[in-house]
Amino acid sequence: MARDIVSSANVDLESSGRRDYWVALGHTSVWGSHLIPLTVIVGPQARPGQGLVAFGGNHGNEYEGPVALKHLLREIRTEDVLGRLVLVPVLNVAAFHVGQRESSGDDGFNLNRVFVEGAGLSPAMAGITHRIAAFVRQCIWPHVHICIDLHSGGEVARFAHWTGFFTCADAALSQRREEMARWFGTRIVLAGSNTPPDGISRGLYNEADDLGKFSIGTELGYGASTDVSGVRYARQGVLAAAIHHGQLRGTIEPIGHHAEGTQSLVRHGGSVAAPYPGHYEPLVDCGGKVAQGQTVGLLHDFYRLDEEPFEARAPTAGIVVSQAWGARVDQGQMILMIGEEIG
Repeated sequence: MARDIVSSANVDLESSGRRDYWVALGHTSVWGSHLIPLTVIVGPQARPGQGLVAFGGNHGNEYEGPVALKHLLREIRTEDVLGRLVLVPVLNVAAFHVGQRESSGDDGFNLNRVFVEGAGLSPAMAGITHRIAAFVRQCIWPHVHICIDLHSGGEVARFAHWTGFFTCADAALSQRREEMARWFGTRIVLAGSNTPPDGISRGLYNEADDLGKFSIGTELGYGASTDVSGVRYARQGVLAAAIHHGQLRGTIEPIGHHAEGTQSLVRHGGSVAAPYPGHYEPLVDCGGKVAQGQTVGLLHDFYRLDEEPFEARAPTAGIVVSQAWGARVDQGQMILMIGEEIG
């Protein structure tokens, strides 16, 4: 199918029917533009301010989301769309172009850290990464109430597959968010508060929640590869959310751990940072259950071969959600995360 190259001001998310775009954001070093792929399908029951957006490629070396959304572009029939679907297979095209977490070929920023005041509007934040954030704010947020941000670990961390949601004071709303997360089919469903760690700017899924949207995040693989189950979970989660929220006609059956009744609801049970640069050796696979204080991994210093390695111990009993992916880690890098089971 042909895609129209348009400026962000000319993206139409309101008119009925399907439109396939390359959204052009000007390049700062060559005569041309960064082109963001975006497909919108608007059905007969679309309501102002309501719809579902699914993003892949927030980071440029995480591929499960882009692959799953590329499949859905071909699978979803326009006549089955009741509300509004917006699919963005690759959001951070600058990072995707170089296969890196950040836009290292351009301004060097991490898109999931630049949803800050003035992004893309002030001269100090006029690079492509900040302008992508501004594009999301100006062109997409006003038209959707559901946001799915499909991540995996890239080359930073290995994960047990999980889908996460933000809890809130409204118990009924938290329950609806949990159900949405469970329908992806992952073994782990992570419940957390919308409070990024100190010193880390807010990301896309944080801002979506700030704006009152249903905001779901995932980690569906690692190693800058394409995980079989991760792609399947991503596709399932987007379709289930669209169907259950009246944006897409059809029915859907549970898959994976959701179908088997083997999902674990967890909350953040603590993380361990590397006290010095070294090489990390996991002793328990991601997804494994551990006791509080159990040694889950060892950090080796090969410049002090005769010293005992640092023991990364579980801060609490639970499930190993994440560990360092590459053996070589930097000082201060998170090398272990435990999920404390709550249901």
